[in-house]
Amino acid sequence: MHLLPSLQPLYILSGFCIGLLVGQTGMGGGALMTPILVLLFGVHPAAAVGTDLLYACITKTVGTGVHGANHSVQWPIVARLATGSMPATAVTLLAMSRFDRSSHMASHAISLVLGAMLLLTAVALLFRERILVAAGARLGEPSSRRVDMLTIATGAVLGVLVTISSVGAGAIGVTALLLLYPKLPMARIVGSDIAHAVPLTLLAGVGHWFLGSVNLPMLGSLLFGSIPGIVLGSLLAVRVPDAVLRPILAVTLAVVGTTLVA
Repeated sequence: MHLLPSLQPLYILSGFCIGLLVGQTGMGGGALMTPILVLLFGVHPAAAVGTDLLYACITKTVGTGVHGANHSVQWPIVARLATGSMPATAVTLLAMSRFDRSSHMASHAISLVLGAMLLLTAVALLFRERILVAAGARLGEPSSRRVDMLTIATGAVLGVLVTISSVGAGAIGVTALLLLYPKLPMARIVGSDIAHAVPLTLLAGVGHWFLGSVNLPMLGSLLFGSIPGIVLGSLLAVRVPDAVLRPILAVTLAVVGTTLVA
């Protein structure tokens, strides 16, 4: 009864559009939602990151259910990623609790990290094939044990980056998984990446909540739009050409990232 009056149409629309994109590609959640909240709605960067993390957790839980029903989640990979990301997330949250996140300095620092992550994500999207070819030639065909260790290390890096900026679990995570598991179908790469984002963003989001960096009314409006969006996006994942969607997303992230860093 008290929820409906607090729902904001623009937040709902934003949530739906981002949910649709995440369901289709496994990326674009934190990479677009957090900048939208900061630049378009004037939300403090710390609150934008914290709110987006819980938004991503609930949204990607729905997406994981759809991908899981389609058997497009490689659960052993998810477990390895989580083995690295969970401890890294906890340590990062502990470090963040020692600083005043509402200060101008903290706001500027988060914006810089967010902008840098957006630019890195744009590079990963635009030059993914070149990165994979170059890295694949350098690494060769690593042993299964080395792949396992690199997957855990990837999870740890994602844990730090996502906890600070809410960005990285999508495009960067997908690129890393493509490098480590080149023979795995793209649908399983995306499904596994989305599934891993659930425990990662849950822990990071709850941590931000305890730190006071979550706007619950705004979260409700975003979820009201994103849940149907990600369901639709997951069902339509194979119908949107990646070659069309990826450059558009990359250019958008590059522009937004440059705005935040400048």
